[in-house]
Amino acid sequence: MFSSKKDSAPAAAPSVPPLKRAARSSAPSIISADLVVNGTLTSTGDIQIDGRVEGDVHSAGLVVGDKAFIHGEIMAEEITIRGRVQGSVRARKVLLCSTSHVEGNILHEAFAVETGAFFEGNCRHADNPLADDPAKRIASPAPSTPAAAPAPPPAPAPAFTTVTRPMPTSDARPAAAATFAPLKTGA
Repeated sequence: MFSSKKDSAPAAAPSVPPLKRAARSSAPSIISADLVVNGTLTSTGDIQIDGRVEGDVHSAGLVVGDKAFIHGEIMAEEITIRGRVQGSVRARKVLLCSTSHVEGNILHEAFAVETGAFFEGNCRHADNPLADDPAKRIASPAPSTPAAAPAPPPAPAPAFTTVTRPMPTSDARPAAAATFAPLKTGA
């Protein structure tokens, strides 16, 4: 009646999947077209944004709708952008659809762009684009021999480089133009 097989049966039941997978299988959180959010959105599941977000978005999956606008940093495992984004994008997989308009830098593991998408900024591949520390995303050089005092950390590289050119003043003379004389033929 009380055999060991019956006692071991409940232990053999499948384990509960990790929280991340369970959250991904649920319905996405939706920011509708008439909603404006000021602040950071954070979710362990998926988010679909059809409205306006003034702030950062952190989620497992993100879909930016055709009429949506996000002004801030986006971080997610997978991102599909159909609307407008102003700010940096960090994700393992990024898809810029034909209706997207992105102004900012993209750090990605996989990146796809459909014909017609607008993208202004820099995109760079990273093995772990979601790492919290930028130094972890960039391969560090081999350790050197120990010194008496540790060297200060290198200054972070600028995200953008601005090039300025001096504007000509009204006193500046235009460069002399070359003049050509017509060739004479032997007539």
